[in-house]
Amino acid sequence: APRGRRALLRTASAFVGRLGQGMVDAAEPGTDLLLLSTTTAPLGWHIAEALEAPSLGLYLQPTAPTGDFPPVVGGTRSLGRWGNRAAGRLALRVVDRIHADAARDLRRRLGLPAAEARAVRGAREAARWLVLHGFSQALVPRPRDWRTGLEVTGNWWPHLPADAALPVELADFLAAGPPPVFVGFGSMGGGAGERLSELAARALRDAGVRGVVQAGWAGLAAHGDDVLTVGEVPHALLFPHVAAVVQHAGAGTAAAAARAGVPTVPVPVLADQPFWARRLAASGAATPPIPFAELTAERLTAAITTAVREPAPRSGAQRLARAMATEDGAGAVLRAVGALAAAGG
Repeated sequence: APRGRRALLRTASAFVGRLGQGMVDAAEPGTDLLLLSTTTAPLGWHIAEALEAPSLGLYLQPTAPTGDFPPVVGGTRSLGRWGNRAAGRLALRVVDRIHADAARDLRRRLGLPAAEARAVRGAREAARWLVLHGFSQALVPRPRDWRTGLEVTGNWWPHLPADAALPVELADFLAAGPPPVFVGFGSMGGGAGERLSELAARALRDAGVRGVVQAGWAGLAAHGDDVLTVGEVPHALLFPHVAAVVQHAGAGTAAAAARAGVPTVPVPVLADQPFWARRLAASGAATPPIPFAELTAERLTAAITTAVREPAPRSGAQRLARAMATEDGAGAVLRAVGALAAAGG
């Protein structure tokens, strides 16, 4: 509804305003390079201009308009190549609108001349501003209609110390039986912890599998001989030991499951999660997405059963993992940073 959209825009604009204040506080004269994410770039461009410092885009989502697919956020069905590009341009205009007040205030505080957010974006595009995208070409091939300077490098993985190990209780649980199914929703599901806990426990039991349930922000908890509740655990350590991953399909968790070569049962909640859920399913590495609002124990049981009993999801996940293993996303970033440093910005 229009009223709901206006409320959402107001909320987003307020968040962006606080983000801008934090970025100004963090920026210092003499900064060598600004590394800007999808969410920080529309404000970071102004800071880079004020500091006369080079900047590099490091995006986890493909936000540039393309005919290959609709906008990552809000686009659930292809509109054809022309329609997808038009929808992508509209999505960027919405982003600029959300940032407009914060950008205007930011430029004033930085002593910069007035300039509309959309115009600043246009200038970056015209200059072929370099954006590296940290996801796999095997999951999202680089759109053929993207301009020069929009590159897909492969994922950037969290650092894992050489001596990192699973908690003893979790390692013992894994060794005590067949690979369990992981269930976790990360920062999603706040306020629904009790319902999700009951639903997960029932689905694991009805599917006849063991489970590792991650508490997350929702506070999930399940107990029993065949299920263990855990807190924060590096995905790179745990996922190779599970039979499947039930998850919200955020960019990082989706990639971690694919990297481990295990099937995903995607339950997307919002933002870019439906996009990644569809991509995993299209690659053959996941069961069809179950929207969070439509999640039931019966649907989750059926999806878990498919993921662990049918060979196709595991085969698809392993195929995707092999392709991802050939990519060096972090190396591409290091080379780009080195080139900018050598060029003096």
